[in-house]
Amino acid sequence: MKKIVGILGLLIFVCLVTAWNNPAFLKPTNIEQLLHRTSLFGIISLGAALVIMTGGIDLSIGSVIGLCGSLLPLLLTQYEWSVPAAISLVAGVSILIGLAHGLLITKLKIQPFIVTLCGLLLYRGLARWLAEDSNQRFGSDYPGLMWFVRAKIDLPGALDLPVPAILFAVLAIVCWVFLNRTVWGRHLLALGRNEQAARFSGIATDRLVILSYVACSALAGLGGVLFALDQNTVQPSAHGNFYELYAIAAAVLGGCSLRGGEGSIIGVVIGAALLRVLYNAIILADIPAQLEFAIIGMVILGGVIADELIKRLAARRRLKAARALASTRSDD
Repeated sequence: MKKIVGILGLLIFVCLVTAWNNPAFLKPTNIEQLLHRTSLFGIISLGAALVIMTGGIDLSIGSVIGLCGSLLPLLLTQYEWSVPAAISLVAGVSILIGLAHGLLITKLKIQPFIVTLCGLLLYRGLARWLAEDSNQRFGSDYPGLMWFVRAKIDLPGALDLPVPAILFAVLAIVCWVFLNRTVWGRHLLALGRNEQAARFSGIATDRLVILSYVACSALAGLGGVLFALDQNTVQPSAHGNFYELYAIAAAVLGGCSLRGGEGSIIGVVIGAALLRVLYNAIILADIPAQLEFAIIGMVILGGVIADELIKRLAARRRLKAARALASTRSDD
């Protein structure tokens, strides 16, 4: 809870400073765009958080986004598949990718870093080969699909709610319920804290690891489709590049420990919002956009350093309390 309060306070502080520096930040169109982009990046951040909570990592998120985002318009426009068939195949591909990751990690005991790093290269190469390294477009023939990224829900006042924000909220609620209101969520956190102890306690650790990677890849595939629809032009070599950085950064900022066993869905939502507000602040302050990745890198490093310092401080306090208790008992 303290981490959530801290990141929320930081988000409010950044919003206030940005609004003070440039009042355009508070315009309804800018806020709607912030909600829109935060939702798209937040969806992939939810999957990254579930993997990180198990003590793993997924570096292939951006390449899965690139593969799924390139595959859908390719199937629809060049191969003339129906929308349901194309979406089913793209969803199946993303799920199979997550399943393959989970099986390689749990059954062959390969490190998640290596598995997903190879995936990062493999899926990007597949996307470029399938699309022949040419840009893919949906055109204007699929208004039903475009509704999921272009439509807005009218609200009282000047502000409208983008449909992706509703989708993000639904997915965040599902993840929150899974993590906080089901036995599998508690088992997932226990797995992240100590996998060997969790296994000895009768927890099906392999199934949970596989489930987390399947969920991460499925959400990355969904994100890839939504990003592609939003841009309406997909470049296989660049679509989703470095998006895994956003996902991991949002999870770490939201309180997910890279060691596993800790995390909060609410924190991930706030972390995703903070990253997009920071990017928006960069644009409004006329700071060169090339510094975006530098700022993200500093944010990730700062989050990891803060997490490590907090853990050390907590360990020292526990040790001090244990010594004080032992000293009191010895005096008695």
